[in-house]
Amino acid sequence: MANALGYLTATKTGFEGQLAMINLSAAIRIEKNAEKTTDNQPDYRILAGETSTEIGAGWVRTSKGSGREYISLTLSDPQIGPRRVFANLAPVKGKKDRYVLLWNAQD
Repeated sequence: MANALGYLTATKTGFEGQLAMINLSAAIRIEKNAEKTTDNQPDYRILAGETSTEIGAGWVRTSKGSGREYISLTLSDPQIGPRRVFANLAPVKGKKDRYVLLWNAQD
């Protein structure tokens, strides 16, 4: 079962919106990694709040079933909790430039 952790809007440099978890609500930006030089580095950086604290990263992936691209994200910060949060960023059906951040349980 997928749970929405927030909704974001596409921007020129990535996405911005609100992360909404039970114990945390914060403005976030997911920006293209301008410093990427190798394939194993993330395609995106996740920044939170007015201070732009880096709380995670994202990699562009292709769905095996549909062949569509999505962004696989990992979030990690003491305010999130002791474990990393895995999520996928996917387009909202029928809403141009609107994306949903879906929790991806790993266990």
